[in-house]
Amino acid sequence: MILSYPVTTATVDTCIEEVVAWIEAGDKGRYFVCANPHSLEVARHDREFDRALRHADLVVPDGIGMVLASGILGGCIKDRVAGSDIFRELNLALNEKGGFRCFFLGSTGENLSRICDRMAKEFPCIDVVGTYSPPFAEEFSDEESQAMIAAINRAQPDVLWVGMTAPKQEKWIYLNKDKLNVKFIGAIGAVFDFYTGNVRRSHPWFLKHGLEWLPRLLQEPHRLWRRTFISAPVFFWLVLKQKIR
Repeated sequence: MILSYPVTTATVDTCIEEVVAWIEAGDKGRYFVCANPHSLEVARHDREFDRALRHADLVVPDGIGMVLASGILGGCIKDRVAGSDIFRELNLALNEKGGFRCFFLGSTGENLSRICDRMAKEFPCIDVVGTYSPPFAEEFSDEESQAMIAAINRAQPDVLWVGMTAPKQEKWIYLNKDKLNVKFIGAIGAVFDFYTGNVRRSHPWFLKHGLEWLPRLLQEPHRLWRRTFISAPVFFWLVLKQKIR
């Protein structure tokens, strides 16, 4: 537990094995979220986001900050598990088995079209049965949410990928998962843009050394400065307090 959140200690491979088992079992409404220092700090002040994280079936340690926090607390998280890892490896596993269906919710129509094109080339045995570009707004009206739910349920996907940024995507999933006829839901935020190349991922050297945040901060300082210079220090202060207790 990191700041009372149930962050998994499992490897990417073990996570994927568990998710595939959930999908094959036919359970409905299971979902995963990514935890990082910024998201846990935001959740301290957002009750609905807090509930969305705590009720997730899988919470992965997305970022070197989570690995460092686990080490401080005497935990056994050795490697980060990013949303892009879950996206890539689950698609590889489902593509190998064949016969599975997925849906993409979020981003722009143009970006969703590019996602479909790349999915068809890389994972030809997965059927992309639909996409939906929701309005760009902090919150959705009941009518907007109902339209999204109806589109998803008509398509009958096994997997729903949601890329609407945190905490909006996690809160939407938590509030609507029981209305969705979907076996597994993934909140993967920026992965939509990483996958199409709209946003470049950091060089593998930065990933290997836990510095992925640095190039991203330089690319998008207006969006990421707060999580780097405010959320992260507060997070580690709270982790140290947990350690002392």
